[in-house]
Amino acid sequence: MKSLAAFLPLLLLACSAPSQSAPPQVSFHQSVLQAIREMPVGGGYSGSDATKNKLTRASRPHATGLSFTPQAAQPSFCSGATYLVFLKALQAGQHVTPKEAKALVVSQDQQDGEGIFGRWNANGPGCAKLITDLACGINFTDWEKAQPGDFLKIWWNEHIGGREHGHHVVYLGHDETSVRYWSSNQPNGYGEKTIPRSKCRRILFTRVTIPQKVTRVTSLPAHDPWLARMLREDFSWPEVRQRCEVE
Repeated sequence: MKSLAAFLPLLLLACSAPSQSAPPQVSFHQSVLQAIREMPVGGGYSGSDATKNKLTRASRPHATGLSFTPQAAQPSFCSGATYLVFLKALQAGQHVTPKEAKALVVSQDQQDGEGIFGRWNANGPGCAKLITDLACGINFTDWEKAQPGDFLKIWWNEHIGGREHGHHVVYLGHDETSVRYWSSNQPNGYGEKTIPRSKCRRILFTRVTIPQKVTRVTSLPAHDPWLARMLREDFSWPEVRQRCEVE
């Protein structure tokens, strides 16, 4: 049996060799915030069907995932803006294959509850329900748990569904009296905005924690009838909490 002294030179050589550590991983939150920085500014706001169809030109599938021309989606609207940021963050993290890209891009005249964008764009908790179905994140309502880069649904009134008035944004920060976010905002379009927290009658944060599970977009049913009904029916908060597994 060799003595420890025989191995000592090898041990010293191993300890003195330069380490080749892997580059630090970028979090999904960081990718979301970087995507915002790459988006256009302004361009106007519109909630028309014609504006929604502009999204078909803003992201396209290709051999390595998705390509983007966000300027093509101007004027814009809130959930369309946040969806483009969501897609750009996925692409930046190399979480999109060509097969998944085809499921993720927006189709002409895509209806609420239909496909992936139709889920995200639905009234009520569209984004939160999609993330729950993909099992790739969490939903919560605690301001103090929020981190810049979370998605946030704000309700301006007490209704959920057909009679609601709301806004979908990327959360950037808050203090005791105000909240700052990025979205497509009336009337200017893409950009940041700060509002009093007192205007938020209800909130729902969504955080993507396992973006790798976006692969499930190709196996979801083509249609979510519950989200489709959000366009014309009213729903209760307890039902939303249960369906979206709100913490």
